[in-house]
Amino acid sequence: MTRGERHIVRFQPYQRAMHLVLFTSFLGLAATGLPLMFSDRPWAGTLARGLGGIQVAGVLHRIFAVMLLALFAGHLAELAWRFTRHKEHGLLWGPTSMIPQPRDAAQMWQHVRWFVGKAERPHFDRFTYWEKFDYWAVVWGMVIIGGSGLLLWFPEFFASFFPGWIYNVALILHGEEALLATGFIFTIHFFNSHFRPEKFPMDMVMFTGQVTEEELQSERPAEYERMARDGTLETLAAPPAPGWLSLSGRVVGGAAVVLGLVLLVLILVGTF
Repeated sequence: MTRGERHIVRFQPYQRAMHLVLFTSFLGLAATGLPLMFSDRPWAGTLARGLGGIQVAGVLHRIFAVMLLALFAGHLAELAWRFTRHKEHGLLWGPTSMIPQPRDAAQMWQHVRWFVGKAERPHFDRFTYWEKFDYWAVVWGMVIIGGSGLLLWFPEFFASFFPGWIYNVALILHGEEALLATGFIFTIHFFNSHFRPEKFPMDMVMFTGQVTEEELQSERPAEYERMARDGTLETLAAPPAPGWLSLSGRVVGGAAVVLGLVLLVLILVGTF
């Protein structure tokens, strides 16, 4: 195979499965939460009835919440396992870490200058600054939205530890932060992942788990050069993903994008 034809594995099957659970549960939470958030809007009743009624929507909301919380707990357990048993200390710092580092700020500024023709495109490594922002936004959301959601779900239990006014704060935080997260995912994240000219109409990497070698060298030259030096480029080389996997990814991913954009329109209608 030529360099342009060879594919490089970026994400393992379990990581792609986790992403599938992540966006499924997130879309489910958004679809079942919006009728409550905008209960005074005409479309909210229609959406709730389409989900089986407001009570069913509430049950579904809790099911999706459990899925997301379980995923988050599993991810933390995976990181702990990799750090302690496999000694992957690079999780905390270095080119493969998701922790923001000084070079991310420098690359963000260089990227802005590149947009206006004042600098070269940054040599990104495994994770870009906007991908790290997405990642930590999820962590922040799990703490704020998840924590306030549990407080509202089990008020009698938490009443033993917190004063009554905390429930008013939790209700506001849960709704407003969820609305912010939903709007961000369906605009900024969708654009960065799928609607950029070089990716439109969809970035398939989280469905197939791989990119072409040419794409990796073009978009993440620092990672490509590092992998070429340490030999992992050859280790992770793979033939193209089977056609059924690519087709399934486009169907599932396309449906998720369409649903997300519909929910975004409902948010805008409900807000303005």
